[in-house]
Amino acid sequence: MKRNKLVILMSSVIMIFLLAGCESQASKVSYNVSQEADNFNVVRRVAIINTRTDKVEFEVIGRISVDTSDKTKLVIVAETEKEVYKKHLINLTDWNMYVVEDLEGAKVNKYKYEVNYMPESIVPYTLTKKD
Repeated sequence: MKRNKLVILMSSVIMIFLLAGCESQASKVSYNVSQEADNFNVVRRVAIINTRTDKVEFEVIGRISVDTSDKTKLVIVAETEKEVYKKHLINLTDWNMYVVEDLEGAKVNKYKYEVNYMPESIVPYTLTKKD
């Protein structure tokens, strides 16, 4: 009897860990679309709207990356041509809101996995022996 309870307990623990590691297909695709947009592969539109007047105050359309991590500002980086970028900072207040719209969609693979090393960001250094 104790053995059956142990088997049931171990099976339950294993199932909990397996289910906790599962990620929905929508989550994978959403992550991949976000990565494509942040790599300037998706055409988007960002509109800043004044909530008092209902008027669009600022709009950016193009291959852009949007950073919303700071709740007080919106950071937009646009690729205007190959390796040419422009950065826009928008102060967010109680009187404005923003909308980010995907204009073309993105073809992404839900199984895409990529690791990139940027050799230009590795700082060379020299080791010297102190006598």
